Amino acid sequence: MRHQRLITVLLLVYVWGSHAVQGAVLQDLQKVGEAKLEVWFWDVYHSSLYTDSGEYAPGRYPVALKIDYLRDISAGDLVEATAEQWQKLGYSQQQIAPWLEQVNQLWPDISKGDQLIFRVNPQQTGTFYYNQQALGNIDSPEFCAAFLNIWLSPDTEYPKLREKLIKRSDK
Repeated sequence: MRHQRLITVLLLVYVWGSHAVQGAVLQDLQKVGEAKLEVWFWDVYHSSLYTDSGEYAPGRYPVALKIDYLRDISAGDLVEATAEQWQKLGYSQQQIAPWLEQVNQLWPDISKGDQLIFRVNPQQTGTFYYNQQALGNIDSPEFCAAFLNIWLSPDTEYPKLREKLIKRSDK
């Protein structure tokens, strides 16, 4: 009986602690919108956008993009897909190359159920979190804007996903 109570207490401390960590990254922000990316018949990820006001305004920070992955994706494939999206948005290879070096060093392989959060603070410094653990900072306002533009630019490859993230219903 004594061991059961100890195990119960330890489990409660663990659960409470994991919720506290999980909430810490986004606790001061409000959800703007959410959307699921489906490519053909595959569910790729579920994304959510957060700001301090609960409304999205380009260039206004803090902002966070949370991505909950619905399938396995290697770090290499994730970096390659990011490069492709930046190219489609018109960023030059000269701009993209150093950004790819940074994410290549930070991003792990993703398994179904994993979560990445990219949070940009008012000073336009970004931090990547993997399953609620900080991966590293990006001290480049240009990178922060370019990364968020993959989802939030009017020229994104997935305009319907963008509309759901920013809660636009006029299109």
